Formats: sequence, C-alpha cells, structure tokens
Amino acid sequence: MANEKSEEVARIAHPKHENVLNLIRTAEGDLKGIEKMILDDRYCLDISKQLLATISILRKANLDILKKHMETCVKDAAGTGDFDNKIKELESIMDYITKGKGE
Repeated sequence: MANEKSEEVARIAHPKHENVLNLIRTAEGDLKGIEKMILDDRYCLDISKQLLATISILRKANLDILKKHMETCVKDAAGTGDFDNKIKELESIMDYITKGKGE
C-alpha cells in the first residue's frame, strides 16, 4: 500500500513532457511519409534525408526528456538516499548514448 502511494505521488509530480509528445507525433507522421516514399519507389537519397530528419527529431525528444529528468527527478533526489542512484542512472544512459547505441 505504501509503495502504491509513493508511485502515485511520483506520477503526480512528474513532468508531462508535452513538448516531447509533439515531437514524437511529428516523427510518427514523418515515418508514415517515409513508408509511403518507399512504397512509391522514391529516390534512395530522398528517403535517406527524410530518415535523418526523423532521427534528428527523435534525438531532440530524447535530449528534452533527459534535461527534464535532471531538472526534476535528479534535482528532487538531491539530499536523499536516492541521489546516488539517479546519478548512476544518468551515467548509464550517457554510456549508452556515447557508445552509439542511442542512435
């Protein structure tokens, strides 16, 4: 019961990420357009450019999520026993990104 309550508080306090939802929706529309380009046998480099543009949108969405995480979740954990865990989580995702797996 106590765990349910803490999860509920975390959900209420957690940022909504509306800007990221808009970026994701844009990327989703772009992917549908890319699918149509492929089905229509469009020029390979035109398809590639669209893919790269969509990847750029997704990278921005990820960056926005990480920034908001630092501004809220990590900041809120400062001075608590969870702070070290939040830093380790950030280090883990940074390792993931720098090894090229975030592309």
